[in-house]
Amino acid sequence: MTTTSGPLAVVTGASSGIGLALAKQFAEHGYDLIVTAEDEGIDSAARQVGSSGANVRAVRADLRTREGVEGLYAEVRDSPIDALALNAGVGVSGDFTRDVPLEDELNLLELNVVSTVHLAKRLLPDMVRRGMGRVLVTSSVAATAPGPFEATYAASKSFLQSFGQALRSELRGTGVSVTVLMPGVTDTHFFERAGMQDTKLGATADKDDPDDVARQGFEALMRGDDHVIAGSVRDKAMAASSRLLSEPARAEMHRKRTEPGSADPAAEP
Repeated sequence: MTTTSGPLAVVTGASSGIGLALAKQFAEHGYDLIVTAEDEGIDSAARQVGSSGANVRAVRADLRTREGVEGLYAEVRDSPIDALALNAGVGVSGDFTRDVPLEDELNLLELNVVSTVHLAKRLLPDMVRRGMGRVLVTSSVAATAPGPFEATYAASKSFLQSFGQALRSELRGTGVSVTVLMPGVTDTHFFERAGMQDTKLGATADKDDPDDVARQGFEALMRGDDHVIAGSVRDKAMAASSRLLSEPARAEMHRKRTEPGSADPAAEP
């Protein structure tokens, strides 16, 4: 069991980007933390977060595997968890049929979708028994449209958006709230890791600050909002406008931004 002096938050995918920024938000607001990621960067991330005075423990776990999820669960199950940020995820870019290896697509689904369901299944029952808790599920504005050249990524984020909202409805009256975080184009390592540097979306310089995204997500979680489209006004407008289009039109709009080779530094994102 982790000994804490304040409420305890668990944040997955916390070694960098939005996950690290979320961990800092929790720490700045009096939470102690268990942070997790597969890479060794989680140790330095824990030190950064702990510099604010929070009690922070790092757990390295490969959440693409059931063993990794169960290993993380074994580390946290005896600690009363007040907040859970299911943030771990990865992107894959390219032509699904002709370019992207099957293993890459399946790894994405294991991390983005299966690990989220698996960990929620393990940790939510205790929150419900205690009658309190907050859950943040990181989806994306990509959930609002079909995603050509990132077909499994966009579909995984759509799953997470639906999954989070369904849980929120089921948990009504239990004292446990669920909020879906939907970031837009954010300045993280995502585009490099997904191989999207040569896309219009990846090349845009006008990316949101992960600290701003995390702040908006944290505030929405504390308010108990059902979801938040976090980032700039541009992201909110884009998500709103896409709902007015047909599915084929949404797919075409997305394609223009994610097709390999579409990067044009002089063009607007």
